[in-house]
Amino acid sequence: MKLTRRTTFSSGHRYWRTDLSPEQNKALFGKWASPYNHGHNYVLDVSFTGRIDPASGMVINIKTLDRKIKENVIALVDQKSLSDEVDFFGTNPSSTENVVRFVEEKLGELPEGVVLSGIRVYETPLLFAEKGEGSEMNLTRVYEFSASHRLNVPAMSHEENIELFGKCNNPAGHGHNYILEVTVSGVLNKETGMITDIEVLDEAVRREVVDRYDHKHLNEDILEFRGTNPTTEVLTKTIWERLSASLPAKLKRVVVRETARNFFEYSGEDE
Repeated sequence: MKLTRRTTFSSGHRYWRTDLSPEQNKALFGKWASPYNHGHNYVLDVSFTGRIDPASGMVINIKTLDRKIKENVIALVDQKSLSDEVDFFGTNPSSTENVVRFVEEKLGELPEGVVLSGIRVYETPLLFAEKGEGSEMNLTRVYEFSASHRLNVPAMSHEENIELFGKCNNPAGHGHNYILEVTVSGVLNKETGMITDIEVLDEAVRREVVDRYDHKHLNEDILEFRGTNPTTEVLTKTIWERLSASLPAKLKRVVVRETARNFFEYSGEDE
């Protein structure tokens, strides 16, 4: 059984090294380089896996878990400047990826039979990092675009298309505000504390997907969907194919949220 506990904390931090010149800091940290702090309301999800205790009916006592997270992690960072008041970040840049490493280091021993199976830190709703495989870290960036499409298979009759797709077969199409999550993975750069340059990642995703699809009719305006039925499953896989060779880090996962109830995930299984 997997249990995830969510908590929050507020911290300030900065991307700035005093041993470097302003020009060198700008080259290293890009637009985030500043000798002054900025802050975030971080959201922390910590996941644990274990067997259900037949006596308590739980994997781990929630009170025990909350106390460990609060004392070992939250008390050290909440309402603090990571860059100035937390020893770990004296030698490690205060990136979201390194906050994940900090949490893993500080959680300490767990009850017998309970395994730490995941750590995810949201710096903002549009950026989060999580522990990956081995020494790798995963970083997810969230984007949005609006597009319309029509679900229709030309080889099928009108009646068959209506039966299969219902109102989504509307001849004029219909639209969605798509939410796109792009996850990349890699080993941390010790100088920056990051696995990739977020500005470069953003530029690639906007060029290949967001600017290309935003306010377009997928069936009519986008070449790669000509002759296909652009379901969100097809859209998700197509986005993967466009991004897989275009990003500054290894593409790990693509998630497309079509509505609040429909979302699709692809990790290259068919490649």
